[in-house]
Amino acid sequence: MLTELRTERLLLRRLRPEDLPAVVQIQGDPAANEHNPIGTASPARIAQQLRCWIADWAEHGIGYWLVVDAVTEQAVGIGGLRRCEHEGAPALNMFYRFRPSAWGRGLASEMARAAVDWADREGRGAPVVVITTRDNLPSIRLAERLGFRRAGTDPYWLEFRRS
Repeated sequence: MLTELRTERLLLRRLRPEDLPAVVQIQGDPAANEHNPIGTASPARIAQQLRCWIADWAEHGIGYWLVVDAVTEQAVGIGGLRRCEHEGAPALNMFYRFRPSAWGRGLASEMARAAVDWADREGRGAPVVVITTRDNLPSIRLAERLGFRRAGTDPYWLEFRRS
């Protein structure tokens, strides 16, 4: 079972309970949540999210990673693939949230490409989707650069499916 992936500049590793302070900093940053329709989560809610994300790895062998800068060894984001049901069918939801200090360096793209490549190699059989709000232009541009195409008809959300 996968425990970590390395890219040119990143270490992508399973989340652990001791990652809570870094996860709270990333998930609790209002700037990083600008396009989050539910806003910035409380520390208690973030702790619950972390427990769920850790359980995903144990139950499904897939989940979100802590994204660590390989040079500085600092957590710069959270992202990866999580099993979900979308429109009544199994799917893998692509998620990425990074510290604002990591923006503009292509790190989200590097993480997302590694996640999609991993899903392709593992043959999970479920499509990879990105579901985002219509005003989240950075997320939309990243999905398009990765080869995702718009799908779905919801007027408030954009769904991207990998072709």
